[in-house]
Amino acid sequence: MPTLRLALAQVNPTVGDLDGNAATVRRISRDAAGSGAQLVLFPEMMLTGYPVEDLVFRQSFVTASRAALSRLAADLAADGLGELPVVVGYLDGDGPPPSHADAQPGRGPRNAAAVLHGGAVAATYFKHHLPNYGVFDEDRYFVSGDTLTVVRIGGVDVALTICEDLWQAGGPFAAAGQAGVGLVANINGSPYELNKDDVRLPLVRRRAAEAGATIAYVNMIGGQDELVFEGDSMIVAPDGTLLARAPQFVEHLLLHDVEVPSATAARPDADAPAEVAAGLRVQRITVTGELAPPAGPPAVGGVVEPSPDLAEVWNALVLGLRDYVDKNRFPSVVFGLSGGIDSAVVAAIAVDALGPRRVVGVSMPSQHSSAHSRGDAEELAERTGLDYRTEPIQPMVDSFLANMSLSGVAVENLQARVRGVILMALSNQEGHLVLTTGNKSELAVGYSTLYGDSVGGFNPIKDVWKTMVWELARWRNAEAVRRGQTPPIPENSISKPPSAELSPGQLDTDTLPDYTLLDPMLSGYIDGDLGREGLVEAGHDPAVIDRVLRMVDIAEYKRRQSAPGTKISIKAFGRDRRLPITSRWREHGTTDRPL
Repeated sequence: MPTLRLALAQVNPTVGDLDGNAATVRRISRDAAGSGAQLVLFPEMMLTGYPVEDLVFRQSFVTASRAALSRLAADLAADGLGELPVVVGYLDGDGPPPSHADAQPGRGPRNAAAVLHGGAVAATYFKHHLPNYGVFDEDRYFVSGDTLTVVRIGGVDVALTICEDLWQAGGPFAAAGQAGVGLVANINGSPYELNKDDVRLPLVRRRAAEAGATIAYVNMIGGQDELVFEGDSMIVAPDGTLLARAPQFVEHLLLHDVEVPSATAARPDADAPAEVAAGLRVQRITVTGELAPPAGPPAVGGVVEPSPDLAEVWNALVLGLRDYVDKNRFPSVVFGLSGGIDSAVVAAIAVDALGPRRVVGVSMPSQHSSAHSRGDAEELAERTGLDYRTEPIQPMVDSFLANMSLSGVAVENLQARVRGVILMALSNQEGHLVLTTGNKSELAVGYSTLYGDSVGGFNPIKDVWKTMVWELARWRNAEAVRRGQTPPIPENSISKPPSAELSPGQLDTDTLPDYTLLDPMLSGYIDGDLGREGLVEAGHDPAVIDRVLRMVDIAEYKRRQSAPGTKISIKAFGRDRRLPITSRWREHGTTDRPL
């Protein structure tokens, strides 16, 4: 059987940076060619970045993508890489999107892949299965392709597919099997969520069996607003053998020699009837003739096992924050460093992502701030080396209270809002991005102050339950010990009872159930869409359910105004979970009456 040296380019594109993304393709293709690669695969919509969302509606952007693709093909040839087939994802289009009043059947924007060869676009493929769930709205943007493109490279038939095509049975992979291909190239922009890597390999194995062919699966890495992509590119044989697997959360060029059956189907004559497989038209295009066997010793990509869960989540949060800051060209970040567990974990993530010189932590004590919290904040700053500042807020709070008659929760919220003003002032003065530090549990029940502790442009732990915040802190400290480094988070920040410290002796448990009880209930209601009866069946106290669900439901208006943050779960607040703010629906047993 022929041997193809595959190069899977697990890289980090930026949405809208057509020139920068094209430069990445050229750079990585040179590296791949230098290693003897005979076929290079780049991720889904590599040229435009992914997802482009409503940029699809701008004809100027579609036109620019098509022009950049042609220019890239010519540039690769000018680089001396014209004989190397390069598969690149891009945005194509031949009409308004399907949601437009002037849309025409079978025409519109396409999520596309192109084979670049000989200074030109040798073949194209349009994504067939368009996801329309969770964070995906591809039915809103794209028109589905109805043709399986099979390119012949070095005597091997290679089918082109894109991301969701892999996640659905039938369609392109069934067609690839009927078309007798030896290799299926699957290019991806598959966002990270916890345990997705456990699902991915079995899925690729099922599709390899369905197609009866080796699968080359390449996924991008990097952060894009709420989404983060972890890579985890792989090559799987028809019998399910994992041949090679790339590391997570880092750029990587996975090179591996694959034995692939020679093509058996003859290229159809121009007058031959159209070939149809699994309901798709099959288009066969010869890109190269026979290729010499790869030179030198065999390329072995190796198999990198996925990280343990907490390491995986930590790396996702670090990468998501780093790319949000760097791709939006912020020089640094600033946040309130209270000495509590949430701000401590955010501080450690920020230092890992950006380095201590680009991280500013501000202690803003009031008369209710405990000495141990101030000390814990200072100790974390010493451990990590971040820029630590102190801005006491009590004189500012007293100035308000001297001019307004406030009491109770209004005074508590005033303290939080004064802190928000200080952080935004530092942002305006020095150019920092303000980070907010509320966890998913607090956002769920509305345990935050609008324009106070919720102020900020990004929230690294927005999708992290409170109980996992503690787990991450312990993991990060243990990892530091393992590496022979100083643990970043003071033990007291981890072990002490959580408190907003906005009134004397305040604890979170004054208002909320213990987080070990609260988080499973919230996960069932939010991530699992369980109703009241389902939560009761799961063993939760009905009275607590009624109280918690009401808190969640009436806090929707707060979440709608919250900062974006890295998605790590199956259902993050924001694009994943979309509920009306104005709604009188309540689960049976709950009430709109004050608690």
